[in-house]
Amino acid sequence: MKTLIKGGTVITACETIKADILINGEMIEAVGLEFSEENDVEIVNASGKLVMPGGVDVHTHFDLPMFDTVSSDDHYTGHKAAAFGGTTTVIDFVSLDKGTLKESVEAWHNKAGDKAAIDYGFHMNISRFNDEIEKEIPHLRKMGINSVKVFTAYNNRLRLDDGYIFKVMRVAKEHGMLVLVHAENGDVIDVLVSEALAAGHTSPEWHALSRPAVGEVESVYRSIKLAEMAGAPVYIVHMNTKGGVDHVRDARQKGLKVMGETCPQYLFFTIDDIRREDGSKWICSPPVRTLMDNEGVWRSVEDGTMQVMATDHCPFFFDGTQPIDYEGEKIAIAGKELGQNDFTKIPNGLPGVGDRMLVIWTRGVVGGRISTNKFVELMCTNPAKIFGMYPKKGTIQPGADADITIWDPGMEIKFGVSYSHQRTDYNLYEGWQLKGVVEKVFLRGKMIVDGKDWFGVRGGGRFIHRGDITVL
Repeated sequence: MKTLIKGGTVITACETIKADILINGEMIEAVGLEFSEENDVEIVNASGKLVMPGGVDVHTHFDLPMFDTVSSDDHYTGHKAAAFGGTTTVIDFVSLDKGTLKESVEAWHNKAGDKAAIDYGFHMNISRFNDEIEKEIPHLRKMGINSVKVFTAYNNRLRLDDGYIFKVMRVAKEHGMLVLVHAENGDVIDVLVSEALAAGHTSPEWHALSRPAVGEVESVYRSIKLAEMAGAPVYIVHMNTKGGVDHVRDARQKGLKVMGETCPQYLFFTIDDIRREDGSKWICSPPVRTLMDNEGVWRSVEDGTMQVMATDHCPFFFDGTQPIDYEGEKIAIAGKELGQNDFTKIPNGLPGVGDRMLVIWTRGVVGGRISTNKFVELMCTNPAKIFGMYPKKGTIQPGADADITIWDPGMEIKFGVSYSHQRTDYNLYEGWQLKGVVEKVFLRGKMIVDGKDWFGVRGGGRFIHRGDITVL
């Protein structure tokens, strides 16, 4: 049976039109206004509603081991939360925990495959480098992976030195792949962390104070220059400083192939939130900064310096000693309380995969900072294009996967942990008044969210073999 989404206003990155959408199986068959209502067509009334592509979040960490615990959303619970927030595609990061890249990817497939409730892909972390790894990187393309991530921080764990990063960039360029960079100055961080602990500074704010903004700014600049020397495109993840986005803007104006990603937390929160009594809720890496940085990042979103709004979703319980109810079961997972006496032991990460689109719609679109089309560009189309999923993902047009969200633009809610479906005990946006809510979500033509009702299933998501990257 076909499905006709009728009477809505369709919003893409390029246009806003009154149109109906005819779905045939898993794909969009046609977009227009001249469809007859045949007996074998199911009608979905979208009158007065907005119809957009399913969101694409290209930065998530599900079921990620960290500091004697694990991120509290796995590839089912996190996917479910994403869907209720209007996101139908995610890309997670594969840790290089096994002897080879292939073995590490297979381990992540084993984690995700039976649990995935929406469509998903993988990036590959390159956290060590030798001749064997260098030879194996191109084979990631055959595994459907066209992107790798390197770190300039986390010494002795994830970081590569500059020479190895340069080599990774050259290999990636040769084989049409994209290098993502976590840019902070790992050497400076190590010195400042050691000094803070020696001085007895153990409270959460020292997480931010030991990771200074200027270290990130320097590392962004260094990463851009390494990419320039390698002749390779580069994508800077989770950008959080005015100085850092200024470097990206300058590089793009000079014609360099540099792209930037930010996350909602870097638009709304500062070190003052970390100084609260419950400040460990805001601990992430890189940290939230200052009001000046918030505004600088916002401006980079408005002017196109940032191509993508992702989340870096990596949730932990605030108090993992107290269980919560999730799908009728009591769940407790060790979390932020692990670092109550030592900021270095607070798991680094925040919930956000289910919040992103709702919060940015209210504060960005309703707030007058970005247009509806810019919203779709940042949340859906650009990430799909950059990472080789467009036009199957990230747009509404014939031939695309029928990943569709129907929004009620007039509905207002009080947001928070009771509304969000993330498997944790807090929400960064607790008590925020939001206007504009996801009403229905379709994944490849199947409705998986209808209001408060969940129709998605474990294993219903599909791994995406991604094609060529696009440098925007």
